[in-house]
Amino acid sequence: MPNFKILAINPGSTSTKIAVYEGEEQVFITTIRHQTAELEQYKRVADQFPFRKELILGELKKAGIATNDFNAIIGRGGLLRPLESGVYEVNDAMLADLRAAARGQHASNLGALIAQSIAASIPGAKAYIADPVVVDEMAAVARVTGLPEMHRISMFHALNHKAIGRAYAKKLGKKYEDLNLIIAHLGGGISVGAHQKGRVVDVNDALAGDGPFSPERAGELPTGQLVDLCFSGKYTREEVRSKLAGKGGLVALMGYNDAQRLENEAKGGSKEAALVQDAMCYNIAKWVGSMGAVLKGKVDGILITGGIAYNPYVVSYIREMTEHIAPVTAYPGEDEMGALAMNARMVLEGTVQPKVY
Repeated sequence: MPNFKILAINPGSTSTKIAVYEGEEQVFITTIRHQTAELEQYKRVADQFPFRKELILGELKKAGIATNDFNAIIGRGGLLRPLESGVYEVNDAMLADLRAAARGQHASNLGALIAQSIAASIPGAKAYIADPVVVDEMAAVARVTGLPEMHRISMFHALNHKAIGRAYAKKLGKKYEDLNLIIAHLGGGISVGAHQKGRVVDVNDALAGDGPFSPERAGELPTGQLVDLCFSGKYTREEVRSKLAGKGGLVALMGYNDAQRLENEAKGGSKEAALVQDAMCYNIAKWVGSMGAVLKGKVDGILITGGIAYNPYVVSYIREMTEHIAPVTAYPGEDEMGALAMNARMVLEGTVQPKVY
């Protein structure tokens, strides 16, 4: 099998991570840090494109990595219109939507822009994205709320969800598309999804702060009290939204977003920290249980991933509440670069066909 050479690009709000793969082996990885002052000169995220691209090319040159023999460049998918999961070849329609940023200004919008520009200079290379946060495979029944003005939205850690689902299936000697799984990504935001035969038929909107509360998200709230808060006159619309996502969860309850610090304080005897940690675990487990109902109890595995999955206490708490549904397996951390490269490699090997945006 050919040893395909792949460049993975993951732009973040204050950094750009790049990695080079030859076959399945990661031969280079680095994180380029950006100072706030450097980025503030750009009015829109898309305007950062030439600045970040040149930094990437500079890092590759410094590492002695030739760019003329890449087979594929894959970038982190941005805030596009809702789409099915999979690998998408970058095209003009995608680039236009990312530049317009109708669904929001986010650093991940730069992934496809940079990937396409680099690929265009390499004979035979193509640019791709895979499983952006806007992946939407929700069942129609899961979208309906009690108000016609509102519907539930799919916005979650799709790239890591899908990669972990495939890793678990491979471990069982099966295909991800043949399994029913509940996957919980535990990071600054938390997403819990019901994966039914390869499709995420229900999941919380982790970007807006729906679902369990997390280090930076308020999670589901008592609706009456939320209405009162909105009309209290104490907060602007933007301030309320920041309470829901960014300044909610542990930030609001404890004054920090560090789940490990919460664990340390709980172990140190803080009753407040212990209660908040248990409450976070309780809410995650409750959401896992609800996804068990979505899958009608036919669940092949419950997978706990993300940075907080390194915490044995959190995993054991969730396991105690949910292992009656299915076996619970922890996949601590996340390997977004490896997941991106894996998706590009599957296209190059011909095991999956790229989709058209």
